Amino acid sequence: MSQQKAVEYSAASPEVKAVYDDIKETRQVDDVNNFWKYIAQHPPTLARTWDTLKDVMKPGALDPLMKELLYVAVSVTNNCGYCVASHTAAARRAGMTDEMFGELLAVVGMANETNRLAVGYRVPIDAAFE
Repeated sequence: MSQQKAVEYSAASPEVKAVYDDIKETRQVDDVNNFWKYIAQHPPTLARTWDTLKDVMKPGALDPLMKELLYVAVSVTNNCGYCVASHTAAARRAGMTDEMFGELLAVVGMANETNRLAVGYRVPIDAAFE
């Protein structure tokens, strides 16, 4: 269990409250989730992480669902249970179905397996891929 404490809105500094307010407004939620409350222990990290995440996850060449699916895939590979749960929920809100989730996990598992095989065998890159 974490020895750190969540920074609740009522106890937050004005700097942290400003970021919390932006998160709540941007995401249209009543409260920020635990990730933000825990990293708020270091306000510069909170502000930097929120600003970067907001920029990276905004609609662009990749649609919001694709971005969430990628986030889930990386989170599974990195074994971040919190991020898997959070971004799976976000992907579902963006339209991910059970079938999509199953295929995503199949691809993640296969990519991890073949990556390890290629690394272990020191497979040289084909000229066609260069």
